[in-house]
Amino acid sequence: MPSSHENDGIKLPRLQHVSLSIKSGSQDQIRAFYSGLLGFQEKQAPASLAARGVVWFAAGVGEIELHFVPDTYLQRSEEARHFCLEVSDMEAYRNALKEAGYQIIEAEPIPHRPRFFTIDPCGNHLEITTILGDYTQA
Repeated sequence: MPSSHENDGIKLPRLQHVSLSIKSGSQDQIRAFYSGLLGFQEKQAPASLAARGVVWFAAGVGEIELHFVPDTYLQRSEEARHFCLEVSDMEAYRNALKEAGYQIIEAEPIPHRPRFFTIDPCGNHLEITTILGDYTQA
């Protein structure tokens, strides 16, 4: 499948973010810990998600991020706990996953970041995205 990086001539997806569930109302504690103590820079969350109380931090070069999602946002906290892969051809991944019998779960839109979720054989949620531009410039 096409993707973002190469390893011995094989293109691989790139880890884009890790998302974890937090208790609703604990955003200030998360900010104090990850920004105040550990030094991560908080990022503006997309407008489509910001009203839900999500907190995002830059976690490295190339838009690697940590996302924290209040447990009231999703019905099941395991949906909030996931990692995201950035790929160059999202539809190729969507088609390959469908053909292999994996469920495709459509996601709430973020400007310039088409995305969907799937669930691996052990029940872990995985987000697949392609970054087409800056979500804050929509």
